[in-house]
Amino acid sequence: MTNKRFYHIGFGQEDLGKSPPEIALLSGDRDRTRLIAENYLQDVRLLSQNRGLDSYLGYLPNHRPILSTTSGMGAPSLSIVVNELVQVGIRRIIRIGTCGSIQPDVPVGSIVISSAALCRQGAANDIAPIEYPAAADPFLTVALVKAAQELKFEHYLGITASVDTFYEGQERIDSANPYVMRSLRGITEEYRRLNILNYEMECGTLFKMAGVYQFAAAAVCGVVAQRTVDEGIVLEQKDVAIENAIATAIHAVTHYCV
Repeated sequence: MTNKRFYHIGFGQEDLGKSPPEIALLSGDRDRTRLIAENYLQDVRLLSQNRGLDSYLGYLPNHRPILSTTSGMGAPSLSIVVNELVQVGIRRIIRIGTCGSIQPDVPVGSIVISSAALCRQGAANDIAPIEYPAAADPFLTVALVKAAQELKFEHYLGITASVDTFYEGQERIDSANPYVMRSLRGITEEYRRLNILNYEMECGTLFKMAGVYQFAAAAVCGVVAQRTVDEGIVLEQKDVAIENAIATAIHAVTHYCV
């Protein structure tokens, strides 16, 4: 196992050194993976750039090793990366992503910390039954909340809707396919009334994998769209939302993950 380099992530246990990390920060966007490594970590080393999945080994301000890794867009890609990360020894994963708010009081520019997910994802169904809970690790989640409080970021804790598609699955009609199937019409309002905070596309599968594989998982996402107002991304506030999500995760793992 120690000499094996995994096909998708492009590295193995032997590439992680004598003090291998057990925490990974997981981003869908490879540019965010690099941003985290270059701006928030120390003594950074590029582990791999493979199949659009970049991974960096670096150190927190407290000298603890950590990975910044790309999951790719959507749950199927994430499921592959997470499976291989667990095989190289990762035991805690925090997803740092973006999301769209479906509640009027959760504004663009804030962050959402997911306590659990309504999981409408095919990849997750290959890992556990549909009834299997998609719950975040409570200790990692509390660490994220404490970090956001201390950094004085506007943040919200609650349930996330994790779905497989950005357009139809999130009831967007401004797309190449303006037809939304009957089963999905009104789904956003239904989720809103169920007190779900946001849409995103990965953390439900991540949480189910954590339960089955026995590692700890949490998620913090910057809010980049307000679906009670418009379908589009608010680019003017995207960078702030993402940087606040990153800073929250870094503060949490530095100060509250023993």
